[in-house]
Amino acid sequence: MSQQYNQQELLKGIVLAVLATIIWSGNFVVARGVIHEIPPVSLAFFRWTTGTLILAPFALKHSIEQKELNKEHWKYLLIVSIFGITVYNTLIYVAGRYLPAVNLALIGTTSSPIMSIILAGIFLKEKLTKLRVVGIVICIIGILYLLSRGSWERLMGFHFSLGDAWILAAAFTFAVYNVMVRKKPATIHPLNFLFITFLIGTLLLAPAFVIEHQYAAPIKWSWSLAGVILYLGAGNSVLSFLFWNASISKLGAGRTALFGNLIPIFSSIEAVLFLGESIQAVHWISGILVIGGLIIANIRKP
Repeated sequence: MSQQYNQQELLKGIVLAVLATIIWSGNFVVARGVIHEIPPVSLAFFRWTTGTLILAPFALKHSIEQKELNKEHWKYLLIVSIFGITVYNTLIYVAGRYLPAVNLALIGTTSSPIMSIILAGIFLKEKLTKLRVVGIVICIIGILYLLSRGSWERLMGFHFSLGDAWILAAAFTFAVYNVMVRKKPATIHPLNFLFITFLIGTLLLAPAFVIEHQYAAPIKWSWSLAGVILYLGAGNSVLSFLFWNASISKLGAGRTALFGNLIPIFSSIEAVLFLGESIQAVHWISGILVIGGLIIANIRKP
């Protein structure tokens, strides 16, 4: 019975992680697509403000009931808010001003899982099994194959730019967030946790938003931009974070982070659906490698 329960929890964790990555994959497209309409900090601020307001009716009751618990763990909640809310996506939107969406997804999702696994091994003592190492290597090969489009010369000629540095910094903050979520006190309700971190993260963004508003180009408001912010607030913020955090609780920080490698695959599919681009053989091969690596990395020995 216990083994069957563990398998069910493993399956639930995998499904939740995949759903989160499907939603998140659009974030990189948006980061690049609206660079001429809204500055990066403003986009992050309105995204998290929207997410906080959407979540409030469902979470406020839990937050009030657990206000003493929130005070007790305020340092932990502050750190999680800074890395997961205030900094992470803001850095993605900054990087989006320098890099195309595919590069954002590729670099961010290639490096963040590795950083997460290293941090989880150091601070959470999560074991790095041989199968997980093999799975990680296969995932990286798949991402590098997509990055190089199957050309060794193209891969060797790849160089990092300022945008690459921004997205690598974003990947590191998300890796820290993954590890910190794993250490979440079990007594804190998931909705309370999300609402408090959203609220703190948004408030911490406010000063930067005010400063940016004074110096950056004005926001070009439109119905499409409003729809983008709603998508980011409701989907990328509320739903995806609920799914991702639940997956971490079932799979662990290191294993859940591996599913981030699916984001560039889903981004390619979205490019076909929304931008009219075509999927080539390189995308299929890369997808097979990444998904195969994920399966291998999540195999548990009896």
